[in-house]
Amino acid sequence: MSARESPPATTHTRGETRWPAASGIQTAPPRGLATRYQLRALGLRPGGQEPAAQLAWPSRSRCGGARDGYRVAWLYYVHLARPVRAMTPARERALTRALLARHTCRDCGEIHPYCLPTSLGRVCPPGTGCDAAPAVVA
Repeated sequence: MSARESPPATTHTRGETRWPAASGIQTAPPRGLATRYQLRALGLRPGGQEPAAQLAWPSRSRCGGARDGYRVAWLYYVHLARPVRAMTPARERALTRALLARHTCRDCGEIHPYCLPTSLGRVCPPGTGCDAAPAVVA
């Protein structure tokens, strides 16, 4: 199958729900349907509705949700979408604390201007902070 051909027009399942495949490759979603990303750009969210259709295109990537050589975007009805919930002061404080924790070394408590990698155990990178060699005083 070439890159410009459409995937087989079959029904797809997600849980117990079935719906028909959406339009082919290199076409816009049908009118009135949008992806989650497009809904967010409009200030909306799916609001609990099940996907109405899906858009599939061929992909050689094995990451990012590619299935059987195809990437899939779930499409939702725009008229059933709800507004994005506003950030409450309590949620904003919790988010600020969580982001601060990602910047803070677990061992010495130093705050870095970047997120510490989990591969290092959220401690200072080698050669910086608590891992730096002590200065030799002569």
